[in-house]
Amino acid sequence: MYNKSHSPAMMRIAVILLAAGMGRRFNKQGTVPKQYVHLLGHPVIYHAAKAFLPHVHYIQPVGDPELLHAILSPLDSQRILPPVTGGAERQDSVRAGLEALASLPQELKPDIILVHDGARPNISAEIIHRVVEALQEYPAAIPAIPVSETLKRNKQQLIEETVSRDGLYRAQTPQGFRFQPFLEAHRNPTIRGATDDASLFEQAGLDVALVLGDENNIKLTYQDDLKRLERLMTNVMLPRIGSGFDVHAFEKGRPLFLCGIEVPHEFGLAGHSDADVGLHALCDAIYGALAEGDIGAHFPPSDTQWKNADSKQFLVHAGERVRQRGGKIINIDLTLICERPKMRPHIEQMREKIAELLQISFNRVSVKATTTEKLGFTGREEGIACQAVTSILLPE
Repeated sequence: MYNKSHSPAMMRIAVILLAAGMGRRFNKQGTVPKQYVHLLGHPVIYHAAKAFLPHVHYIQPVGDPELLHAILSPLDSQRILPPVTGGAERQDSVRAGLEALASLPQELKPDIILVHDGARPNISAEIIHRVVEALQEYPAAIPAIPVSETLKRNKQQLIEETVSRDGLYRAQTPQGFRFQPFLEAHRNPTIRGATDDASLFEQAGLDVALVLGDENNIKLTYQDDLKRLERLMTNVMLPRIGSGFDVHAFEKGRPLFLCGIEVPHEFGLAGHSDADVGLHALCDAIYGALAEGDIGAHFPPSDTQWKNADSKQFLVHAGERVRQRGGKIINIDLTLICERPKMRPHIEQMREKIAELLQISFNRVSVKATTTEKLGFTGREEGIACQAVTSILLPE
């Protein structure tokens, strides 16, 4: 099995996405072809097309042109080419896609063709890369899984013989080909009856490489496959914990901002920004849970634009980073450490402000206050410290 690891040369890559079949085994009534059944809010073929877009130049859909255009054009109206009608057999549908690509201007014609079943929505980037890399050395390549179970040949519901599984593989898609020889094989009238795309090359006497496939690259065939795909394609959310700690000294003549609100006191806190020690510690906790450094990495104190800046914008940014990563803040626990001012009258307002800035519910935010029993710099009323802990969920 081909297993070479290197970056492919710059080549123009197109994928023919097949959606012309009816899928009788999936839907015995034949009312909705399996590639159009909804999976996690979108038709199955939508997920397949979306998986290919980061890795190919064009997608050429083959099937019902009107339906495919409505489903796929919102993904990328420029790189998803106008769908073409499929044929009676798979080979006819692939040729329809090839001829559409062959009609492109010379400078836009692909060097490599990938052929993929529209009913395989859980295709990984790794398989696409393996197939494309193998095409640097071979005219064709397909992903495949070694057969691991014992094989039995059936005759009238009785075992006729045990078949050796040595050297046997289960073929998957996308199957990859160099464009010109693949087009010529499809135009050759003597090559017919191909059960998959690679068998055309086999009949033409051309080499086809095998690359490692993926057990999760499931072709939707039976109703139970839909449930399995839903489980596989639902993002697994993993918990992440972050902690933050910050200290600021008191400074006369500045307002005191804590956890996004102004607290009446004779002193404010010294710092480059508004020195909100509570929000700074909380930002560090969130950035830490994301493994994205600390607040200084995002808002350097050496940058004059953050001079006397409102720290609420820092916390808003931290919350946006969680959402951009597809995550969710589960809870926050923050402790302010000082002798004065007394925090109890302000804690509920602080919780409300933090919840507002992070767009989370009030009951996920805890703010507490404590003293150090007159010990240390906080005990001497020289400043305020804060420690914060947050838990978030991030997609695996």
